[in-house]
Amino acid sequence: MQSDEEDDFFDAVESADTATEFTVDVPIFLHRRTSSGISTDSQKSEGGKDSSGSENDDKQALTHNTSQTVRCIRSKTKIVKDKNQKREFNFGSALTISKRIRRTRVPDKPNYPLNLWSIMKNCIGKELTKIPVPVNFSEPLSMLQRLTEDFEYSEILDQAVKCQDSCEQLAYVAAFTVSSYAATAIRTGKPFNPLLGETYECDRLDDLGWRCVNEQVSHHPPMAAQHCEGRGWKCWQEFTMTSKFRGKYLQIIPLGIAHLVFTETGNHYTWRKVTTTVHNIIVGKLWVDQHGEMDIINYQTGDKCHLKYIPYSYFNRDVQRKVTGCVMDGQEKVRWVLNGTWDSKMETCEVLKQKDSDKNGKPVFELGPARGLWERRLPPAVSERYYNFTELASQLNEEEEDVAPSDCRRRPDQRLMEEGKWDDANTEKVRLEEKQRTARRQKEIASETAAAEGKPVPQYEAVWFIRDKDPYTGNVIHVFKNDYWDCKERKDWSRCPDIF
Repeated sequence: MQSDEEDDFFDAVESADTATEFTVDVPIFLHRRTSSGISTDSQKSEGGKDSSGSENDDKQALTHNTSQTVRCIRSKTKIVKDKNQKREFNFGSALTISKRIRRTRVPDKPNYPLNLWSIMKNCIGKELTKIPVPVNFSEPLSMLQRLTEDFEYSEILDQAVKCQDSCEQLAYVAAFTVSSYAATAIRTGKPFNPLLGETYECDRLDDLGWRCVNEQVSHHPPMAAQHCEGRGWKCWQEFTMTSKFRGKYLQIIPLGIAHLVFTETGNHYTWRKVTTTVHNIIVGKLWVDQHGEMDIINYQTGDKCHLKYIPYSYFNRDVQRKVTGCVMDGQEKVRWVLNGTWDSKMETCEVLKQKDSDKNGKPVFELGPARGLWERRLPPAVSERYYNFTELASQLNEEEEDVAPSDCRRRPDQRLMEEGKWDDANTEKVRLEEKQRTARRQKEIASETAAAEGKPVPQYEAVWFIRDKDPYTGNVIHVFKNDYWDCKERKDWSRCPDIF
C-alpha cells in the first residue's frame, strides 16, 4: 500500500516499454482461500479485513500467501500472435461493421467554470446524504454503462474460446481482466450513481458479438448486477465496493466477484478486481492508479493465475502501471508468464525451462517468444474535448428505441449533461434524487407498519435478477432471470419501476 506522503501531488509520467528480462512474484505454495475462491492476500492487500460481509469468507481467511521473486529471461524473437489468430482480432482495427450507423463521439464538454464556494454555500445546513453533487464532477455515463466498458476488448475472450490448452486460455482471460482498466488511465470523471431499479442494456450481437443487461439491485449499499453473453462465453458479476478517503487521495476497493464460463468446455473462472486510487483530490491534476493483487481461478481444472498490479511510484525507474503474473496448472507448475501494463498492452511467454537459481540465488525461468494478448486502441487526440471517451464509450448513451423505461439512456439529467446543458442537468438531478428519497421513505413506512402488525416485512426485489446461492462460491448473489430479452421482443415493460 502506498504511504500518505508518496506521490500525492505528482502527475503521472510516461515510461519506457517492457524489457526482455523482468521479474514476477510466483506463489511457492497455495495459500488457503476464502469460500469465494478469492485469495486472502487480495482481500487484505489494502490492510485490514475484507468488508464484503460474507461469514464464510471471514471463517476461512487466515494467512497471506508466501511467494518468491523469479527472474524471467525471454527470447528476443519478435513478438508473435497466435497462428490461428484471424484478421478480425488484430488489436488496432475495428472488429466488424455494425448493421446500424453508430456515432463515434459525443458533444464537446462545455467550458463551465467550477465555483467551489457556490457549491459549499448550497451545502450549509443540509444533511450529508441530501447534498447534491453537481454534474460538473461527472461524465455523461452511468456506473452501469461504465461496467459495460469491461467488454471493450471482448475479442480477447473470442480468441480464448479457440484455445485447446486450459492454461493458455487462462492467459487470455488474465489479459481480458487487465484490459478493463485501460480507459481509466485518462478518465477521471465520476459516473452517475444509478438509481435503485435503473437498468442498462447493450446489444452488440451484430458487430461485437455480445449483449449484456445491468441493473442496480441495491441502493444501500450500492450494488449492481450484470450478465453478458458472447460467442461461446458468458460473464456475470455483482459489483459493489467500499471507499476510503485519505484527504489527498481516494481509494475504491471492489468487493464483488466476476464469473466467466466458456460454454463448450465448461471452464469456469472467478476473480475480484483490484484497488483503484484517485490521486490529487485536493491539489493538482487528478490521475488514477490501479494496484493490488488478483487471483483468477479455473474451477474446472484447478489452474490459477496470480497477477500483481504494481503501484505507481514517482521514484520508480521501472515501467509504470506495470502488471506481471504467472499461470499455474493444477499441479502448481508455472506454465505461462505475463508481463505488460494495464494502460497499454499485455504479453505472455511460455515457460520452457526452470532453473533453481542464478548466481544471485534467484530462481530463473527461460521463456519462449513473447506473444501479444492485448493492445489498447488509443482514442483520437481530440477525445480530451469530450471526456476522453473511446468510441465504445461514446456509443453507450446513444439513444435507441424500444429500450426499457428504466434504461440509463432515458435518464434526463444524464442526457442534459451530454447535450451540454449542465445547469438544467443539475436541476433535474436534484429532482430525481428527491424522488428516490421519497420512494424510499414510503417503503420504510410500509415496512414499519408491517412489522407493527406482525406481518412479513416486504423486501426490495430486483426486476431482472433474483437472489440465489452461488454453487461455486457459496455466497448469495443476484442471478440473471433470462427473461429480459423476451420481454423486450414482446415490448412488455410492465414490471419496470417509475424512477425517472
